[in-house]
Amino acid sequence: MKDPKCAVIIPARYASTRFPGKPLAMLAGKPMIRHVYEKAAASRAAVVAVATDDERIARAVESFGGTAVMTSPAHPSGTDRIAEALGKLGRGCDLVINVQGDEPLIPTSVIDELIGVMRADPALPMATVAVPGDRERMTENNVKVVFGTDGKALYFSRSMIPFLRKGGAECGVWLHWGIYAYRRDVLEKFVSLPPGKLENAEKLEQLRALENGIAIQVVTSELQSIGVDTPDDLAAAERRLREQQS
Repeated sequence: MKDPKCAVIIPARYASTRFPGKPLAMLAGKPMIRHVYEKAAASRAAVVAVATDDERIARAVESFGGTAVMTSPAHPSGTDRIAEALGKLGRGCDLVINVQGDEPLIPTSVIDELIGVMRADPALPMATVAVPGDRERMTENNVKVVFGTDGKALYFSRSMIPFLRKGGAECGVWLHWGIYAYRRDVLEKFVSLPPGKLENAEKLEQLRALENGIAIQVVTSELQSIGVDTPDDLAAAERRLREQQS
């Protein structure tokens, strides 16, 4: 059953340093943004839209029957873009899921799980997802998260956390998956806050929430996706899609 007050908004911009135009890169015969949109449209969310500042992306979304919302090119982050798009979509939605436009293999079940977690506990301001990581293969491009026994995030970092000291007990590494659920009022508060010291240091905007006392519930999952940052990632996503369809 669809949740009439929940929206999935997908921020997508054309300009990317490592992969210009990647939302429109072809993947298994479709532009990548269409794969993301279709995964979101299959979720419990009643509203799905792409938030973009580029008419080429907007036209591509509308060509397959999707909804595109034009936003300012001046936004410093995808979260700011989502907040503007949510405002243009009207006041009907009180819960928004941020699904990155470069996650064409995002499992719909993960989106639904985030929606379920937020609906089950109205006191939760935000939620996100983490999957098990490989300590030996992590780089600064892999964002790690540590969380407490209550599942609340303690910290996100590009550095290895927790650090495994010689003689220390291995407790595993959790890789942060950049999908977020926000209450509408929390999202509006978040984008009104100035970037914090930790956020500026690590270049991780979720630290703005922690610095300002906004709790983030971490939902763990064994499922996997492939974030597309480079043409090599796109090729890996193509291979994974073929495996899933075989």
